[in-house]
Amino acid sequence: MGEKYIKSNLHTHSTFCDGKSTLEENVIAAIQKGIKVLGFTSHSMYPFHTESNMKPENFASYCEEIHRLQKKYEGQVSIRLGFEADFIPGITVPHHENYSEFKPDYLIGSVHFIFQRAGIFGVDNTPEIWAEGARKFYGGDMKALIGDYFALQKEMLDLGKFELLGHPDLIRKFNEKFPLFDENAGWYKDYLDDMAKAISKWGGATEINTGAISRKWLTKPYPSEYFLEKLHDAHVPVAITADAHAAENLDCAFEQARALAKKAGYTEIIYDIDRTGFKFCEL
Repeated sequence: MGEKYIKSNLHTHSTFCDGKSTLEENVIAAIQKGIKVLGFTSHSMYPFHTESNMKPENFASYCEEIHRLQKKYEGQVSIRLGFEADFIPGITVPHHENYSEFKPDYLIGSVHFIFQRAGIFGVDNTPEIWAEGARKFYGGDMKALIGDYFALQKEMLDLGKFELLGHPDLIRKFNEKFPLFDENAGWYKDYLDDMAKAISKWGGATEINTGAISRKWLTKPYPSEYFLEKLHDAHVPVAITADAHAAENLDCAFEQARALAKKAGYTEIIYDIDRTGFKFCEL
C-alpha cells in the first residue's frame, strides 16, 4: 500500500492548446485546492497539429514555462511535464521517442478521431459531428463504429510507448444526453471485456477521467462503472484525473471518482508519474 491519499491531477490543459487558463493560473488554482501534484498534458500530435493541438513551434516555450513554474512554486506543488499525445494511424504515435527532445515525465495516449471506413471524424467534438460520422461512414451501425474505435485503441497500445491511457471509453461522452447506443448491450460489454484484457496485457495504467462531468455532458466519469470493474479485475492501475480545460475544474468530481474506484474494488490509485515510474497512494 502506498501513502495516505494525496490529491493530484495528472491531466491538465492550458492556453497552449484548447484550455482556457494559462499554465500559471492552473498552478495557483492547484495550490488553492490542495493539489500536491499537477501534471500538464497539452494536446499533441508532434510534429503535426490540428486546431485543438499545440503547434510545433510552441513546444519549446511550453516546456520552458513549465520548468520556470517548477522552480517558482517548488515546495508548494510538484509540477510534471507531460503531453496528451494523439494516435493517428500511419502519421503519429504516442511514443517517447517522438517527444524525446522535450524530456517529458510521462505521456497520455489518446484516441480522439476515428480513421476508418474511408472517413475521419472526431468522437468528442460535438454530438452533431458524432452523429453525422455514425450516419455518413457507418450507416448508423454503432457496433461497427465502436468496434473500430476500440481497435484503434488496441493498435495504439501495441505501437506506442506511454504511461497513461486517456479516457478509454470516450465514445460515451454524448451518450447520456444524446444516446446512440445501448451501453448495456451484450456486444458493447464484450468490447469492454476485451479492452480490459488488452490494457492489462499492455501493462500501463488508465485514468478515471472527470472531464465530461465538468463540461456537463456526463454525470459520471470515464470509464463506466462496468468498465472500471473489469479494469480492476484485470489488475489495471488507475489515476483520478480532471482532464481540466479551466483552472476551476482541476479537481472536478474527485470525491465521486474516489467512491466509484472503491466500489469497483480499488484500494489505491496513482497520484504521480515521473521518469522513475508510478507512485501510489491510498484511496
